[in-house]
Amino acid sequence: MRPCFLVVDNEYPGSISTRKLVLESAKLNVLTAYTADEAIRTVQRFPNIDGVVLDTQLKGRSCGELIEQLRSAQTNMPIITVSPTGHDPCGGEQYHVSNFDPKQLLEAVRKISPTRMSYVMSRENEISSSANNP
Repeated sequence: MRPCFLVVDNEYPGSISTRKLVLESAKLNVLTAYTADEAIRTVQRFPNIDGVVLDTQLKGRSCGELIEQLRSAQTNMPIITVSPTGHDPCGGEQYHVSNFDPKQLLEAVRKISPTRMSYVMSRENEISSSANNP
């Protein structure tokens, strides 16, 4: 089963989130929320989400407050904070990446869900091998 992550992004609905594209390109399932309230509702509706990728510049609520509310909805929710400054303004999250570094984002996802990511990678290798050896 592929890991599923919620991307909480400051983009407008209908625009393309680069974070979402990075995760989808890595063959992950991705849900998207554009507001803090939408993120909380999504975590409540989908309790088996593997983690959250949170834009620290989300409008309307501090990232620390949103993290607290997300974890109230789902205890021990792994959260990857993403900021353009390279430091974590939310207060010491376990996973933090720079805004424009897809490799850092995928590495954080691998740390959160190593077994499921290994499965995804092995399936991709099988598909590539069978496509190259008809």
